[in-house]
Amino acid sequence: MDVTTCLKSLLLAIHQYRDNRMAHNAAQLQKQVEELSGMQCVRLLSSGQVLPSECVCGLVELAGDPNTSPALTGTIISLLAQLVCDDESRDVLQSSYNLTSTLASIIHCHSATPREPLVLQCLKVLQRLTYNGRIFHCANYIHELIDFLMSNIIAEVNVYIQSHNDDITMPCLGLMANLVRYNLSVQTHIKALSNVKVFYRTLINFLAHNSLTVVVFALSILASLTLNEDVGEKLFHAKNIHQTFQLIFNIIVNGDGTLTRKYSVDLLVDLLKNPKMADYLTRYEHFSVCVSQVLGLLHVKDPDSAAKVLELLLALCGVSGLRSLLCEVVFRPAAPRLRAASRRQGAGLDAGQKTEPGLALIQWLSSPAEGEELCCLQALQLLTELLEEALGSQVVSVCVLGFVELLVPVVLDLLQGLDPAAPDSQLRTHCIRTTHTTSLLLMLCSEDSVCRVVSRQMSSQLCLSQVELLLSCCHNNDPLTCPLTGHDSSLSQVCGEAVLKAVELMSKLRQQVKDMETSFYRILQDQRMVTPLSLALTSSHREHVQTGLRLLLEATPLPDFPSLVLGESIAANNAYRQREAELSVKRVAVQQDFPAPMGKSLSGPSPSSPSHSIHSLIEKLQNGMELQDQMKDVRVSEIMDIYEQKISSLASKEGRLQDLLEAKALALSQADRLITQYRCQRAQAEAEARKLASMLKEAEQRREELQVELGSQVLEAERAKGDIEELLQHNARLQADSQEHQSLKGSYNQLLNRFNESERLLKELQAAHISLIKQMDTVRKTQDTLRLQHDKALCELKEREEQMKSFQSELQQRNRDITGLRGELRDQEERGRAKEKEREELEETVDILRKELNKTELARKDASIRASSLELQKAQVEAKLQKKEDELNKHSSMIAMIHSLSSGKQKSDVNLSL
Repeated sequence: MDVTTCLKSLLLAIHQYRDNRMAHNAAQLQKQVEELSGMQCVRLLSSGQVLPSECVCGLVELAGDPNTSPALTGTIISLLAQLVCDDESRDVLQSSYNLTSTLASIIHCHSATPREPLVLQCLKVLQRLTYNGRIFHCANYIHELIDFLMSNIIAEVNVYIQSHNDDITMPCLGLMANLVRYNLSVQTHIKALSNVKVFYRTLINFLAHNSLTVVVFALSILASLTLNEDVGEKLFHAKNIHQTFQLIFNIIVNGDGTLTRKYSVDLLVDLLKNPKMADYLTRYEHFSVCVSQVLGLLHVKDPDSAAKVLELLLALCGVSGLRSLLCEVVFRPAAPRLRAASRRQGAGLDAGQKTEPGLALIQWLSSPAEGEELCCLQALQLLTELLEEALGSQVVSVCVLGFVELLVPVVLDLLQGLDPAAPDSQLRTHCIRTTHTTSLLLMLCSEDSVCRVVSRQMSSQLCLSQVELLLSCCHNNDPLTCPLTGHDSSLSQVCGEAVLKAVELMSKLRQQVKDMETSFYRILQDQRMVTPLSLALTSSHREHVQTGLRLLLEATPLPDFPSLVLGESIAANNAYRQREAELSVKRVAVQQDFPAPMGKSLSGPSPSSPSHSIHSLIEKLQNGMELQDQMKDVRVSEIMDIYEQKISSLASKEGRLQDLLEAKALALSQADRLITQYRCQRAQAEAEARKLASMLKEAEQRREELQVELGSQVLEAERAKGDIEELLQHNARLQADSQEHQSLKGSYNQLLNRFNESERLLKELQAAHISLIKQMDTVRKTQDTLRLQHDKALCELKEREEQMKSFQSELQQRNRDITGLRGELRDQEERGRAKEKEREELEETVDILRKELNKTELARKDASIRASSLELQKAQVEAKLQKKEDELNKHSSMIAMIHSLSSGKQKSDVNLSL
């Protein structure tokens, strides 16, 4: 099933469920919503078609209805969560469908159960929806949403710091951070609440949380609410601001994910907008180290993270005291490798160079893929800022020049690849990228040495082809024929800016690049240059007007410059602007009679806004009910919610009718522009007719002049025939000399080849001789080491023999001691026979002597074992010695052979030299 069929089925299911809220219809609608969610149609609202708009409008209306089942509401919010992921769809949902108030009303209805999955789902969708978006505090249920967030944050602080459960705390803190950022009305409302001091203390307690995301959310809320107050002065005091900076940088580098990095970057960017905080950061001693770590994040292949890092670097460039430090970090470390890379003449970015911050920026420039266009544009802006600072010094460093040599080829590649048949979105992206690219090149051309580097790699053909493609796109999307779409400028205006930048670059390089001046004046005389010049001269931007005036001064003296058509185009643009101003006055008058749609009338709390009328109607209903009876019915609030939703849907329908009225007015203005364009084309055709008539007269005069010249040329041809014959004879002589020269040249080349061959053989023989000498030296060294090992082995053998002799002498001494002891034993036995009374004492002495004799026998056995082991070691050493002597004999024979070979080689060398 395709998307269109699914949307039609969904719209039918919405109408069926709205007419009859049966369980079967609810199940069918839920099934259709789930099928559409499974198709992953993220850019559903980007097309601007009516069918998706009607489906989303019906789903938002059903989601805000309290009578819709929670399961169906959750399914609808899941689909809306997919749509919120796209930036363009998110803006449409917030401005045209009033999704913020709808989700806030769902949270308000289920505020008694904040841990319900539906509430958590709404909080997460609201966090995505309100990121980098402005919310008007006068919208429905915004005050209730703020009260819900504050009460849950304050009530759960102790529980969550102890249990580390962030299911409800983290979405509440993130949504609160979005609401208070750049929103003075919401900040004023929060500061006027009675529990704001308790809220501040709760946020300060969250700074000790173990989750870095919670810490960043708390710091962001405190910075938005208290930066210019006494609490903020204490929190961001000069004594602890450096610790805060270190904490933020650590979170950016080591954060829990892309979400944490986004909010930490936003926090630091907000702090930099405060002059006092920016001054503190310039005096931060670890700034260079922290920026180096942040630049290391550019090597991650995540476009979202890289975009936030580049946004932070651009914010740092906005501080004058930090820009020079940032230049040192980006350019100075890369100097040695950049010089090596420039000597290799663009061999590519190898793995070693990927660690350099400057080269990481170049990588984001080279061939940006889909989803990386923002990173490419931010990298171009950052390089423009940094190189402008680096080139502003008196002497340009070598590392900056080397970096520019690497940068220019990548930047020139960005100018290529434009397809005029591509969709408007791709053409717009390419034109914006071309504008930033040419701005960078223009800044590089402001310094002479760098301009020479750019001019060496620039070609006139590249600029000419690029400008012609841009002019074709600009001509196909002429603002006089194509109305402005949305709030952005038309494609022709974007193409016109790119054309002007490219032509200005050609003007800058017309003296340095070959054929660039011819291409420059050729482009200025092109009829299609009228559109970008007229848009620039009637622009509200000072820079565009000055660029247009500079090019107009160059183009006015040219003969074929269409000045008349340019004047008509400027008049048409002025008439169109005047018509738009009149239509805007009419729209204001119509809006005073008919209120604007709910999502588009929230610019201020005017009395005619639908929200004000709805609140007044609710007050009247409440007052009427109180006058009739004082009973408090539970269903009254539900009835009021139903009426409020009905009135909101009527207001949105009324807004769509207003949009149709505006479309009719735009069609009328387009018809006026077509008439003006027809007048311009008619004037242009008349001018071309007059020009063709003058050219016809000039052609007739030229024909008569050519007839006279033809007669003179015939006479000169006859004279030239005689000269040609003489030249042919001289040419024959030269050919003979040339043949003789060729034969001499061939003999010379043969002799030269023989000489080169002889010289090559001589070099090879010399190299072989040198290698043999080196081998002989290594053999000598090996012989010396073996001789040293042999001497060492002999010394060890002598030591072992001495040890064996000492053991033998000890053994003999022990044997003599045993003999003496035996003699004493006999004497004691004789005395025992003689003295019977001392028998018991003598027996004890004999036992002691027997024990000592056993010990002595054991010692003698040990000595004999050691003697046998020493004899075995001696035999092993003798075997090793015999082996070493054999090896020594082998080496000596090898040395003798080498000596004989070297002596024979020397004789052959002597013969060759002779």
